[in-house]
Amino acid sequence: MIRLAKKYERYGYRKIAELLRIEGWRINRKKVERLWCEEGLKLPERHKKRRRLYHKDSSVIRLRPKDPDHVWAINFVHDKLSNRRSYKMLTVLDEFTRQAHCVEVQGKMKSDDVLEVMHWLLMKYGKPEFIRSDNCSEFVAEQLQDWLRKVGVKPIQIYLGSP
Repeated sequence: MIRLAKKYERYGYRKIAELLRIEGWRINRKKVERLWCEEGLKLPERHKKRRRLYHKDSSVIRLRPKDPDHVWAINFVHDKLSNRRSYKMLTVLDEFTRQAHCVEVQGKMKSDDVLEVMHWLLMKYGKPEFIRSDNCSEFVAEQLQDWLRKVGVKPIQIYLGSP
């Protein structure tokens, strides 16, 4: 049984029991299962399947960046200092090049602060075609959304449950 388990690493005790019967052993599945556990044999852990970015009908769920400045991603990262005061970091990165355009750190950050940072970024790097964000209150504020549309940037909200 151990020889077969080493030879066929992906086989479980049921398949090994079948191979033993083919070799001529008169043994049932339950006995092989008991011996399998006593020997401490296990199957290797399965890797989690990566989810597709599209449906079966080939319609795109998530817009993929085609070139630099096509899609920017903005998000907040929260952390605490050693004195237990919290702070927010606004991160803006180009999804195609993976270049971080900005990491703005403040104690508290509202939609006005986000608008200010976005204005500075558009002046420095030019405007992207799309800006992807989650639906946190700072990003879905009407003031920011209206400004993005006036500038000619299309905002994209990420789908629930997507990273």
